[in-house]
Amino acid sequence: MENNKTNNENSQNQGQKTQSSNTPRERRPNPHRQNNNANKSQEKGENKNRPNPNRKPNPNRKPNPNKEVNGNVQDRPTPNGNKKPNSNQNKNATQTRNNHNKKPNNNNKPSNKPNNNQNRNGGNKNRGKRKNVTTVNDTMRASIEKNELVKEATMKPWKQIDISSKGKVRFTPLGGLGEIGGNMAVLETETTAIIIDVGMSFPDETMHGVDILVPDFSYLHTLKKEKDVYIVITHGHEDHIGAMPYLFKELKFPIYATPLALAMIENKFNEHGLKADTKYFNFVTLREQYQLGDMKIEWLHNTHSIIDACSLAIETPAGILMHTADFKIDHTPVDDYTMDLRRYAYYGEKGVLCLFSDSTNSHNPGFTKSEKVVGKTFDTLFGLAKGRVIMSTFSSNVHRIYQAMQRGVQHGRKICVIGRSMERNIETNRALGFVDIPDKHFIEVHEVQKYADHEILIVTTGSQGETMAALNRMATDEHRHIKLKPSDTVIISASAIPGNEASVSGLMNKLIKAGCTVRYKEFGDIHVSGHAGQEEQKLILRLVQPKFFLPVHGEYNHIAQHAKTAVACGVDERNILLMSDGDQIELTPKYLKKVKSVKTGKTYIDNQNNMTIENDVVLDRQKLAEDGIINIVAQISQSNQKVVGKLIISTHGLVANKEDKKFAKEVEHLLETMLLNMKPEALKNHKDIENDIRSVVRKHVIRTKKRYPLIIPTIFIV
Repeated sequence: MENNKTNNENSQNQGQKTQSSNTPRERRPNPHRQNNNANKSQEKGENKNRPNPNRKPNPNRKPNPNKEVNGNVQDRPTPNGNKKPNSNQNKNATQTRNNHNKKPNNNNKPSNKPNNNQNRNGGNKNRGKRKNVTTVNDTMRASIEKNELVKEATMKPWKQIDISSKGKVRFTPLGGLGEIGGNMAVLETETTAIIIDVGMSFPDETMHGVDILVPDFSYLHTLKKEKDVYIVITHGHEDHIGAMPYLFKELKFPIYATPLALAMIENKFNEHGLKADTKYFNFVTLREQYQLGDMKIEWLHNTHSIIDACSLAIETPAGILMHTADFKIDHTPVDDYTMDLRRYAYYGEKGVLCLFSDSTNSHNPGFTKSEKVVGKTFDTLFGLAKGRVIMSTFSSNVHRIYQAMQRGVQHGRKICVIGRSMERNIETNRALGFVDIPDKHFIEVHEVQKYADHEILIVTTGSQGETMAALNRMATDEHRHIKLKPSDTVIISASAIPGNEASVSGLMNKLIKAGCTVRYKEFGDIHVSGHAGQEEQKLILRLVQPKFFLPVHGEYNHIAQHAKTAVACGVDERNILLMSDGDQIELTPKYLKKVKSVKTGKTYIDNQNNMTIENDVVLDRQKLAEDGIINIVAQISQSNQKVVGKLIISTHGLVANKEDKKFAKEVEHLLETMLLNMKPEALKNHKDIENDIRSVVRKHVIRTKKRYPLIIPTIFIV
């Protein structure tokens, strides 16, 4: 190897001497690209990091069309398409590589002849480097810094809030969190409390005989003793005003709301014998502030599935609070009155301490569709209908009802309104000018038979499958005036409230069995929500840019998703709390924290008599439905501690009829054994004996039946 290395060095020296002579030198190929053992040995000895020239080509590598056979790269095209390639470029490149690979040799003589090609191609050392042509001077830098400050102030307007302020407020939801409906919350300062909405909710299938649920008002009794209390209503939906008459039977406070909401509350008061309490009504005007104690409140128009829906801007000693209430951002509403987004931006510019926002549709991406798309669906459905059209929706969704009525008039149909709440709401909205349809288009229910089927539109209640609603009574052939026909088209323009899915499904089955054509979910735009999707929620968050954020109205998964949306819109995760009913949150310019929990719950209401159902009654009904009942009637002799006469045992909902005798025999043996082991003085107290019997029978039933029935012993001591 050393001999080969020496020979190679001598060969290189001879080549260099030849190059310095006057005769033209002969260019040799790059020795490092030759495939010979001498060069390989030389590379291993001199430079281990140099690529191996004998490395086999990668069979998966595509050949370079620009590469020559001898290993040199061809000229690349220059930016100028008319310029010819430089024929000397390969020579110069080869010579440069050869010179770099040669060892220094003191015997070489420098050549005085300049290489014009080398100077021409390599003279510009900065060629290919990008030059910074922008000069950032002090003036420009100052402008950049000012714009950054403006952007920061725009994105965080809440920094205007006086951080040294000693003001604080407390927010306590009493309903509407962890559930859909029953919305009610209290916002209070040191001297003032406002109740935001007083709504009802619907029972689940386990609450037998219960029609509606209203919040527990215990905390409000405490507030009345300590502070000035006012009621603030955002809109007239049942889940925001449905519990008002039940509250006023216990407590009475001034009420502030828009005209339609107060008119709907008045209807409820009249039903409950509270007509005199309309003296507490205060009608508000949009964009005007009302001083309630040490708070100023402004109602802002928003769009929702009811007319006159509003949001709230509340100025408190701690700062500005904004409550969206229920909303969606409808740019093409039926009445053409869009949401007052400019007012949101106005308060956002002033700096909002906290935003409370509707979370119902927080899982829905994008925007909620406009209410007007339902009108286009009605055009199609009315065109397809050959007989009567029966349309059912929420009685408070006046825009939906109005659109159906307009299509009925256009198709030459008379309008018949059926259902107590539907009739009342339509008349109220007509009186206030929100429904502008002349009297000549309306008929009474007993007049329906006078017209042909294709001339009738019936607007009715019962879209949730309520047992006593008009549509359900029609489906079960119990309605006095309307009997369903196979030619009828029933339009259910609503979605099932969570918990009502089974009732709605049962209603659908009854209608289809009656032979009707039912239009429900097969038409995508037969119903649209009144609540905002994620993009609308983002828009409100960006307009307001609050420091703190409290998602409201919805189950826990809804508010948790809304919190994620808020974080994506720049709200600090530490400035968000997820609440449950009864959590009391304290707000100051510096912090947001939970301070305590207050008593909450639900009161059960029977709508047939508008009376309260006690909690233990509902629990007994649940136990009866789930585990059954055992009745025991016995006469016991005090002298011999034995059962006198025949022991009467009856059960309901526990064992089958054919097993009654067997079960009665088992209980009889239990009682005989218990009486024999009982002390004589124990028979002196009826209550103790009944409790002992109840305990013995319960243990036996749990062991044998795995049930927990209601046990009612009736004992006579003789």
